[in-house]
Amino acid sequence: MKYLPSQIIYLMQNRRTRRNIRTLLEFLFLLSLFIVAYSLLFHVIMNLEGRYYSIITGFYWTLTVMSTLGFGDITFESDIGKIFSIIVLLSGIVFLLIMLPFAFIQFFYAPWLEAQSKSRAPRQLPENFANHVIITGYDPITIALIGRLLRYGHDYVILIPEVQQALDLVDQGLQVLVGELDDPDTYLRARVDKAALVVAVNNDMKNTSITFIVRSISPDVLIAANADLDDSIDILELAGCSHVFQFMNMLGQSLARRTLGRRTLANITYRYEDLVIAAAPAMRTRLVGRTIREIGLRQKLGVNVVGLWNRGQFSLPGPETRIESSTVLVFAGSEKQLAAYDSYVEEAHTINAPVLILGGGRVGKAAAAALKEEGIAYRIIDKNPRIIEGLENTIVGSAADHEVPGRAGIADAPSVFITTHSDEMNIYLTIYCRRLRPDIQIICRSNLDRNINILHTAGADLVMSHASMAANTIINLLSPARC
Repeated sequence: MKYLPSQIIYLMQNRRTRRNIRTLLEFLFLLSLFIVAYSLLFHVIMNLEGRYYSIITGFYWTLTVMSTLGFGDITFESDIGKIFSIIVLLSGIVFLLIMLPFAFIQFFYAPWLEAQSKSRAPRQLPENFANHVIITGYDPITIALIGRLLRYGHDYVILIPEVQQALDLVDQGLQVLVGELDDPDTYLRARVDKAALVVAVNNDMKNTSITFIVRSISPDVLIAANADLDDSIDILELAGCSHVFQFMNMLGQSLARRTLGRRTLANITYRYEDLVIAAAPAMRTRLVGRTIREIGLRQKLGVNVVGLWNRGQFSLPGPETRIESSTVLVFAGSEKQLAAYDSYVEEAHTINAPVLILGGGRVGKAAAAALKEEGIAYRIIDKNPRIIEGLENTIVGSAADHEVPGRAGIADAPSVFITTHSDEMNIYLTIYCRRLRPDIQIICRSNLDRNINILHTAGADLVMSHASMAANTIINLLSPARC
């Protein structure tokens, strides 16, 4: 009952609903005229037969006949009366049993149910809502980001233009707010002036519009946005964006930093003063098959092995932990110590064969550019010639065709990057490449976090999630000490 006033208000604010209700009332008025007319004709015909009834009886007979109840307590004796009864019965079937239920459901009941549902979609945050994160859309990045926001105790709200999508997310237990992304009132209702961060995860033009609107309302709030095009970075910064990221490029560069062919094998992931945290693959090094005690990196180089990643599973190392070819070691030490580690294993990494990149989209191009900067040979395979037009070292064809990877040099390649935008395709290509080369390093892109374990099971040595990378980058703006 507490939602009834809001439901009625919402119902009557809709122009189409008001028009439907007016149509329903017109139909009921027409039906009432028929009932009155039939009741009057009932008295006229009964008078011709020499029988007299009250006005109430006339309405009673009309409604029982039109509703097909037909009690039979009052009937005509003349043929004219019986023909009139048939007409009343047939019109009752049409108006009462067919048109009235349809009109009621179509013009009142369905809009009422819709109003009940839509009234559940939040349209304004409480006045005391503050230090929250406003996310302007729902996509894999949002899914990953929400998990981290909840983990670190940050409130959030997702702005959704479509009411039905908002209701679906409400049913999933998410905090949403209905509003158009290009409407300043949406951000006022989202308490943007009290927000800690606004995250724009739409296309470049929409992100620019969102940034400009938010900045005009709140000059101090942090705004983070994704940019697909290089030219959009300056435009977003001019619009007032605090942090502009190119997540696809970042993912491609991260993939490239983990290939076996790099000159610098330990990839630095975190730096605090003189301490650095780095990761390095063990594949094709003298470490494979040996235990932590046997390799003795701490005694030889001063670097500490603080963790191990093995096909998506993180574990803390013990003295007897054995290193496998799929293991990625996590080191803690100084840059000098990591350089010593590179020298220690570099001899086994002198590889001249090109790295294969399956997919020439933004991630594949970014990975190719990073490899080129490192001086590492590469080849891009894509079946769409328009995507790889103007790029160097490309092969047009399907990576699933046995002849194409063979022509690209998969037999000698140290690593293969699988970078398509479809997780289903990435799983397929991972299984395919693992069958072609059981010993090759497979580094794969995942669009959804839930597919990371599946890709590892399919044979990928390393899986990097676009959504997780973006979420970690964004959450680091709020909690740099924790991330």
